[in-house]
Amino acid sequence: MTPSPARSAALTPDHLSAVFMALADPTRRAMLEALSHGNRTLTELASPFSISVPAVTKHLRILERAGLISRSRQAQKKPCALQAKPLKEAAAWIDQYRMEWEARLDRLDAFVTGLQQQEETSAASAASGASQLPSPFPLSGEPS
Repeated sequence: MTPSPARSAALTPDHLSAVFMALADPTRRAMLEALSHGNRTLTELASPFSISVPAVTKHLRILERAGLISRSRQAQKKPCALQAKPLKEAAAWIDQYRMEWEARLDRLDAFVTGLQQQEETSAASAASGASQLPSPFPLSGEPS
């Protein structure tokens, strides 16, 4: 499935790769979760993890490059804020494939159900036809 021109302009393959690469790390996903509840400073984002401040800074840089967060300066603090647009764009990209595969699976389900119904109809026809045929091995007392 080819993305529409409008979607391609908004989310280039390189940008999409950066978003997915940023989301691939559980620490960065946890940071985004924390930011979903409001802005946080570097220290606040680092507190749940047992990693160094430079490591936290590296994670934040990756999130910022992917457009998932923005950082600003307020006196000595550098609060980070979640930027939802790249997440929405990535979800939309995934959703187009989800819809395509759901439609394919629905068609497959309908096909299999049709085959099962045909099989049941054939089995019922065979069973009713078999009861009307004379037995190849007559029981005693039955005409041959």
